[in-house]
Amino acid sequence: MNVVIVANAPSLRLDPYREMIAGADLVIAADGGANALIEAGFRPAIVIGDLDSLGATRLALLAADGVEVRRFPREKDETDLELALLHAVAIGATHIDILGALGGRWDHTFANVAMLAMPELQGRQVRLIDERQRLFLVRDQALLEGQRGDTLSLLPLTPTVCGITTRGLFYALDDATLHFERARGVSNILIDPPGFISLREGLLLVVQHDDRGAFQFAAGIEPC
Repeated sequence: MNVVIVANAPSLRLDPYREMIAGADLVIAADGGANALIEAGFRPAIVIGDLDSLGATRLALLAADGVEVRRFPREKDETDLELALLHAVAIGATHIDILGALGGRWDHTFANVAMLAMPELQGRQVRLIDERQRLFLVRDQALLEGQRGDTLSLLPLTPTVCGITTRGLFYALDDATLHFERARGVSNILIDPPGFISLREGLLLVVQHDDRGAFQFAAGIEPC
């Protein structure tokens, strides 16, 4: 099941994601993410959260359109996005694309990235998607799809990530170790898509920029 979750990023525009939203099996709004969906002419199947970012008029509009609304207390342990993710897991989502989780408050952005490591998400493809970048977690191995020249950064979310081996990247790694407090994995280049990455231990965040070489080629780095 392919689920799209729309979070409440400031000034979120959904025009670049119309095809993704329309093709989803289910669309979930994490609280104020429903505002962006309404403004783009979409309706979520469900709205989840404490609803402090949705006015009464829009709540009434959603209810009139048959949208399920799940209201939680404002004093809760989980963020609205975490509640939406847990619901997606509960209904059997295998692919989860999250829009509107990057930008705005840095603490929210950091927490949203960290949530990729939730144990409930293991075995599911989960991505945080922005207009020109996408973030996903590698627990064991993954294909690195995209365009030749895309910039990829490999960032440990655990103190160390061991046994990293890559294929199709400009800076090759062979049974390498990356450390959380070091920046060695920043700004690699996809030169032979799809690339491949595997690891033996740890959690590795991949940040992939859909720049088609703009960052690298402009600096005089031309992949072979």
